[in-house]
Amino acid sequence: MKTLEHYLQEAHAPDDLRRLLLQIAAICAEISGQIRLGALAGIHGDAGTGNVQGEKQKRLDVVANELFVQGLSKSRLVCGLASEEIDHAVDVPGGARLLAAFDPLDGSSNIDVNVSIGSIFSVLPAPTEDDPIQDADFLIPGSKQLASGYAIYGPSTELVITIGKGVYGFTLDPRQNTWLLTKGPFRIPEETQEFAINTSNARHWYPPIQTYVNELLAGRTGPRGKDFNMRWIASMVADVHRILCRGGVFLYPADQREPDKPGKLRLLYEANPMALLITQSGGEASNGSENILIIKPSKLHERVAVVLGAKAEVLRAVNNC
Repeated sequence: MKTLEHYLQEAHAPDDLRRLLLQIAAICAEISGQIRLGALAGIHGDAGTGNVQGEKQKRLDVVANELFVQGLSKSRLVCGLASEEIDHAVDVPGGARLLAAFDPLDGSSNIDVNVSIGSIFSVLPAPTEDDPIQDADFLIPGSKQLASGYAIYGPSTELVITIGKGVYGFTLDPRQNTWLLTKGPFRIPEETQEFAINTSNARHWYPPIQTYVNELLAGRTGPRGKDFNMRWIASMVADVHRILCRGGVFLYPADQREPDKPGKLRLLYEANPMALLITQSGGEASNGSENILIIKPSKLHERVAVVLGAKAEVLRAVNNC
């Protein structure tokens, strides 16, 4: 089987980008090793701390973030990094002219119950000037990403990446600590009968989303004339991975609980990298009114509504908004 390094060489990834993606893969493999040990590694339970989002951190949130920050900083393969768990961008003096943004541990609520979780990452071009990296350097549209991907820590550990030339999946062989090409190129069918949304929030949704989801729930006796299955894993990585593998649509809309916020998911660390993967696989990604990848962030931890997956379903949901 082809290794990750072999694939990146054949895909003519620039040398700095190739080495950075291999370093990120190595960090994800290390996180995977911690997760396999579970409670034996002391990573379960609350950390007793909170992040910039005001969310309680799990111990594994802290461990994964430290592995990303230390691994990327020491490698000097980036000149700046931004994490969902850190208030501001981190400058890395003397690093390559690349930026990395990441959600080190997605799906924290699943950690202690042994359900799939993941890590999400995005690679961006850095300014050409050799000045210290600041938050503003990350505030560029997702269409400018050089690469994005995620690791999913499930029954096996997989790494899914794009460098703008399709989307491919690699499985970690823990016996040799090697990533081997096992899937891809992914293609998302335009039509689907599967959707992912947290229906416990239904009473808070705005009417257009309520109307769309009610159509799906009505099944073959409703206006859609067919039955839909609902899935919700409470891990964006796991839900998106399922969509890449067999189709579907994922929705995390804004709702009326916090009308001043455009959504819950983070544009830089979650929406942008996933939107690039989805569009590279033939799908669509929208915030309800425009393509996610054209949005210019106004701040580092900006939130956004997300509808992504099968093209026909995304367009139908967006037309309701």
